Order: sequence, then C-alpha cells, then structure tokens
Amino acid sequence: MTQQGAVLQGYNNELVKCVEDLCMQKEELNKQIQQAEEEKNKLQHEIQVLSEQLEHVCENLAQKVASRNELDKILAETEAAYMKILDSSRTLLNVLKKEAGSLKHSPELKTN
Repeated sequence: MTQQGAVLQGYNNELVKCVEDLCMQKEELNKQIQQAEEEKNKLQHEIQVLSEQLEHVCENLAQKVASRNELDKILAETEAAYMKILDSSRTLLNVLKKEAGSLKHSPELKTN
C-alpha cells in the first residue's frame, strides 16, 4: 500500500507542477495581453491624432487650391484686359500716324 501511496504522491507532485506551470504560462500570457492592449490603445490614439492632422491638412490644401484657382482667374482676366489695351493702343497709334501723315500733305500746313 505504501508503494501505491508513493505512486499517488508522485502523480500528485506532477499534477501540482503542471498546474503551477500552467499558472505561470497564464500569468505570462496576461502580461503579453496587457502589453498588446496598451500598444493597441497607443496606436489608436496615434491614428486619431494623424487623422485629425490629415483632415486639417486637407482643409488647408483645399483652401489654397481655391485661392490659386481664383488667382488664375484674375490673372487670365487681367491678361485679356491688357491685351485689349495693347490692341486699342496699337489701333490708336495707327490712326494717329495716319492723321499726322495726312496733315503733313495738307496745303494749309505748308509754309512758303
């Protein structure tokens, strides 16, 4: 009977050791889970911050693109108006030259 008691005690010792090993594995796994949750929360916070920064940059970019488009429109209108002024100036100069030329040939302006 003592031999059976010794075998039973051996089984019990192995069982206790296995349970202790499982408890240590569980404790280690709990630490890993806690670290992973902390990393997940940190990354989620960083994603939120980056998303807000991205939204701000996109809004800023949209405003700048709208301003550039408005400047492009103003520049195009200014160039068109300037081209009209140049064309009018050329026409005026041509008319003035023609009139001045016809005055030179006029008998009233000739001096004797």
